[in-house]
Amino acid sequence: MFGITANLFGWIAVITLATLVVSGIALPWLLTRLPEDYFLEIDRPVRPTWPQQRGLYWVCRLLKNLLGVVLLLAGIVMLVTPGQGILTILAGLWLIDLPGKRRCERRLIGRPKVLASVNWIRRRAGKPPFQVAAEQEKIAS
Repeated sequence: MFGITANLFGWIAVITLATLVVSGIALPWLLTRLPEDYFLEIDRPVRPTWPQQRGLYWVCRLLKNLLGVVLLLAGIVMLVTPGQGILTILAGLWLIDLPGKRRCERRLIGRPKVLASVNWIRRRAGKPPFQVAAEQEKIAS
């Protein structure tokens, strides 16, 4: 009908299943590594440059941003396929170094269902819930 062959449909199914499995493993890991006050700060201070070699630092930073873009794109795909789309988009945004990303993260976490889901994952891992600013609490309630 739209030119989708059985082979293409099979690849789409495999990619959807893979992103579902990867997000199911990566998201809880990422969510439990963030400090509970992550969404209170407007701009987080830059960490010391690890690793100490400048070239290796930029390679690590490039890989982190590349993983963030992959998660962001996978999250967008998961909005229309099975998976945790909004949470995967949020995880991708955490990894990408972009201007204005903090504002976007705070808007996403301010959504009541997103905050409840994220805090549920943290509670199951024995971590305290995320603290959000007063204006975000009003949105999330």
